[in-house]
Amino acid sequence: MKKELLTVKELAAELRMSVKSIQRGYRNGEIPVEWLCRMARFDLAKVRRAMARNGRSRMRRLNGNSTPQGAIASASRRRAQQKRPRSVRRGLV
Repeated sequence: MKKELLTVKELAAELRMSVKSIQRGYRNGEIPVEWLCRMARFDLAKVRRAMARNGRSRMRRLNGNSTPQGAIASASRRRAQQKRPRSVRRGLV
């Protein structure tokens, strides 16, 4: 049986996802990728298994059965605003 490897665009069309989501997934290690020189190729069966496995682990995290990863619920990812002195008007009042 011949192994079918898909490009990023083909995989995105097959899974009905955006190309950016596919790229983000394989860069984060959520989607298995095979590199042929500089070209990313995907085995559809392996990708579907990995996505199902990742989905189950995410559901466990959301239900509280596992430790959360990433930001804490009330914590903001933005940097805290630094207080700056107000600008002072100089001259005639």
